[in-house]
Amino acid sequence: MLESPVVKPFTRPIRLIASDIDGTLLNPQFQISPDDLSALRHAHDSGIEVVLVTGRRHTFALPIARQLGFDLWLISSNGAVTRSLAGETFHRDLMPRQLCRELCEAMQAFRGNTVLTFDQESKGAIVLEHLDDLNASIRRWLEKNMAYIEFVVPIENALVTDPVQAMFCGSMERMSGALRALEASGTEGRVTVLRTEYPARDLSMIDVLNAGCSKGHALERWAAHRGYRREQVMAIGDNHNDVEMLEFAGHPVIMGNACEDLRGRGWSVTLGNDCCGVAAAIADVVGS
Repeated sequence: MLESPVVKPFTRPIRLIASDIDGTLLNPQFQISPDDLSALRHAHDSGIEVVLVTGRRHTFALPIARQLGFDLWLISSNGAVTRSLAGETFHRDLMPRQLCRELCEAMQAFRGNTVLTFDQESKGAIVLEHLDDLNASIRRWLEKNMAYIEFVVPIENALVTDPVQAMFCGSMERMSGALRALEASGTEGRVTVLRTEYPARDLSMIDVLNAGCSKGHALERWAAHRGYRREQVMAIGDNHNDVEMLEFAGHPVIMGNACEDLRGRGWSVTLGNDCCGVAAAIADVVGS
């Protein structure tokens, strides 16, 4: 049975809507539902700014953003890069290469689960040693990004410039072990560790970024730049890596399919991504 949306009162007017992509804007078929697309266009036409905030690399998020049909900014790589559709960069928060080298060395047992990403639109934007230890779900993602992938052994040799992040991905059980290894890596306080989990797909992704880097910090920085107060910001998300963004927003909304970690925090709950939850949340702000 579908969970009914629970909407909290909010202060009008909302001037900025920040939406996650995977598990939020995209439905289970990895498409934007027509109603969600229409709702975002209606919000834009009503004078509300829309920004997409995603764990995806900027280049990988572009095809989704372009479907909206209007100009907007993307906060990508979990807050590390804020860039327009036209390629203008507002902010980048890269991880120092020496810190990333130290991290890779500390995570030797998870070398086959390690992916490094760099802020470039060419081969070498994604670096790993091999595909052997990556599960089927992440392999599909890698296949879509094959033009950007470079295999480097050892992976530390790719660190000639500062990376955007290191990512560890695999099964839920395997990544539980990776989290424990990260806690013992000696990098606490120097990095940000963010999780994105899809239990139904037995997929867990752990993104390790520069200290203080998150969707929430990036959204706060963008809102201040645009002159928006917290109470004028609405954020919609579904996963662990959305927590900081939702905590910042004056009107946080979680999807009906949101992970358990987001529930019980008193945030508004919209419909699931299989029932146009983004459209339902926006209708509460700007009407239908």
